[in-house]
Amino acid sequence: MANQQMDIITKVLEQSAKLVEESVDAQLSKLNDMDEDDLDRLKERRLEALKKAPETEAGITREIPSEKEFFGEVKDTKNVVCHFYRNSTFRCKILDKHLAILAKKHVETKFLKLNVEKAPFLTERLHIKIIPTLALLLDGKTKDYVVGFTDLGNTDEFPTEMLEWRLGCAGVINYSGNLMEPPTVNKRSGTKFTKVEKKTIRGRGYDSDSDSDD
Repeated sequence: MANQQMDIITKVLEQSAKLVEESVDAQLSKLNDMDEDDLDRLKERRLEALKKAPETEAGITREIPSEKEFFGEVKDTKNVVCHFYRNSTFRCKILDKHLAILAKKHVETKFLKLNVEKAPFLTERLHIKIIPTLALLLDGKTKDYVVGFTDLGNTDEFPTEMLEWRLGCAGVINYSGNLMEPPTVNKRSGTKFTKVEKKTIRGRGYDSDSDSDD
């Protein structure tokens, strides 16, 4: 009786393996029949699916609830852009708008944000003193920072392309433009960006890079 049951199980496994093998062969055959245009269209459809899928991390700027989650988020992740922000700083809201655009465009990079009031240890460890600050990480290690808007033309009205170029210079996104020439920024004489206000976060002094706070 036991031998009969083993024979039945063996036959079922063999049939299942054969079906899987046939399915894989069919998929490989289908891929082999595709020309370069077909493969390009397939890649485009998959990329579009990644951009539109709300349940995935690609294409969104996701907020980390506390500094404890930061290390888990950046571990084993090649490209990370983390926005260290404060709700009362106006320039953080400006930066969020640009980051939302770039997150959808550059699905190869993980875009995060973290409230500095919930991360006193991490902000001190990363020597973050100006808000907003972008920490740019490669393979789990901090490579560069975008501090305030100084690298973005020193104006509140910088184009998204300027931020994209700056992230490209750090290598945290796949930038297709010319890294040797930043996008043109038209500075308006009425733009204010020189005033710095002192803020305190849990007893520590931080500078605001915004000319006004909400």
